[in-house]
Amino acid sequence: MPNIKSAEKRVELSRAQNAANKAKRSALRTSIKKFDAAVAAGDKEAASACYADAVRKVDKAAGQNLIHKNNAARKKSSLTKALNGMN
Repeated sequence: MPNIKSAEKRVELSRAQNAANKAKRSALRTSIKKFDAAVAAGDKEAASACYADAVRKVDKAAGQNLIHKNNAARKKSSLTKALNGMN
């Protein structure tokens, strides 16, 4: 338990940031799962709409240091491959 007022404030801020990051990471994973579901269903229109949303969220997550930039590049590459592989 922190004894100093500034340390208490940092604990509160840290908890708030942790919750925000967790929510953003969860939203990122959800958008990728929606894209994967659209690809599995074979719905090209829904997949392309979900693709745009997922790539946008991946880029934002990389920009906010939620995920590493190489991880973001790998995710986007795999999403693009899945979309282009649809017939």
